[in-house]
Parts: sequence; structure tokens; C-alpha cells
Amino acid sequence: MENVWLEMGSIFVGTLRDVAPIVALLFFFQYVVLRRPIRNLRKTVEGLVFVVLGLALFLIGLEQALFPLGEAMAEQLTSPEFIGAGKAGELEWYDYYWVYLFAAAIGFATTIAEPSLIAVAMKASEMSGNAVSSRGLRIAVAIGVAASVALGAFRIVSGTPLYIYMIVGYLVVVVQTVFAPKWLVPLAFDSGGVTTSTVTVPLVTALGLGLASTIPGRSPLMDGFGLIALASLFPMITVMGYAQISEKRSKKKPDYS
Repeated sequence: MENVWLEMGSIFVGTLRDVAPIVALLFFFQYVVLRRPIRNLRKTVEGLVFVVLGLALFLIGLEQALFPLGEAMAEQLTSPEFIGAGKAGELEWYDYYWVYLFAAAIGFATTIAEPSLIAVAMKASEMSGNAVSSRGLRIAVAIGVAASVALGAFRIVSGTPLYIYMIVGYLVVVVQTVFAPKWLVPLAFDSGGVTTSTVTVPLVTALGLGLASTIPGRSPLMDGFGLIALASLFPMITVMGYAQISEKRSKKKPDYS
């Protein structure tokens, strides 16, 4: 129990040290550059305390639960006893279909629950006058992340290089950018960025490292990383695709007025 408290204290001090430069910078600009007092200083200080506590508790949760859980799931799903039961010889890439399904499901679920995506989707719906559906945008992004994590799991299992997926993916994005509605392109690019946040990154990273650690011939350093890169790429494709399909469907609707 004592070790747990020591670890929590160490993480709290580390979080405080990491946040301190940001706080110092904000206070410097407020008091030295702008030369104005901070409104509701007491609430601001209380909020900063909650931020530090929240970040520290989140990091503790990552170490104690999310990372071990992701690695354990990857280890169990790739266990020969699970996927190779009754199969003679070496396992092939298509024998890992449960891994791909789990990767897609975890990518979709974590993205739907991503607080930063919820905030962006609400603002996008508000600023566009509901032309962009908050729910539709979140689902489009989640589908993109689900596809990317599943494809990333396939990349780890098959051992194919990451750059091939990245080159092809960004070529698709460039082509879509030409034909997508111009007002949607910045939102699509931002949608890729918000997926790399608090909920998605820990579980997806743990899954990638777990797969690379348990699949024979794979290196956690060389193969375990890269899922987040794909997870930030594919939502751009699905969001612009969602907008293009919606635009075409709206044009096909007959005008009864």
C-alpha cells in the first residue's frame, strides 16, 4: 500500500512540474504583457488545482488499468490456444480475425466517448447552423478510427511497413480535398487531430504494443507504434466522404415546392 501512495505522489509531483510552465506562461502574459488582473482569480486557481489532480489521477489510471488491460486483451486474442485451436501448422494473417474485430470495436467505442470530439462536433453543428450533424460527425470519425485501428492491427500481424498505408491514405485525402466542400476541409482535418486525445490514445497504444509483443517475429518498438498515426488519418477520409455522400443525396431529392 505504501508503494502505491509513493507512486501516486511521484505522478502528482511530475504532473505539477509539467503543468507549471503552462501556468507560468499564462500568468506572465496576463500580468506583464496585457497588464490586467485575471477575472475570478479564485475560481481560476481552483480550476488549475482540479486540472492537476485530474491529470495525475488519469495517469495513474493509465498505468494501473488501461495499459495493462489493452496488453492483456491483445495477449489473449493472439494466444495460439485461442486462435489456433484445432489448426495445424503456422497461423496466417486471416486467422487473427478476432483481433481485427476487437481493434475496430475498441477504435469505434473510444472515439465515440472522446470528450474532445464531442466538443468539436457540438461547435461544428452550432457554427454551421446544424448543416453538420453533431451525431453524424462523431459517427463518421468513429468509423474512420475503427477502420484505421483494424487496418493497423492487420499491419502488425502481417508485418507490412507503415509508410505504404500512410502514403496511400494521404493520396486519398489529397484527392478528396479537391472535390469535398471547401468549408468542410478544415473541419475534416481537425477531426483527425481530436482523435489523438485522452481516451483513444492509451487504449489504442496499449493494443498495438500488446500485439507487437505477443505475435512472433514482431518488435514492440518497430511494429507496436503507428496505430495513432493511422487513427488521425482515416477520420479525414470518412468525414469528407460523409459530406460528399450527404451532398450528393441532398441534390438527388426532388423539389416539391
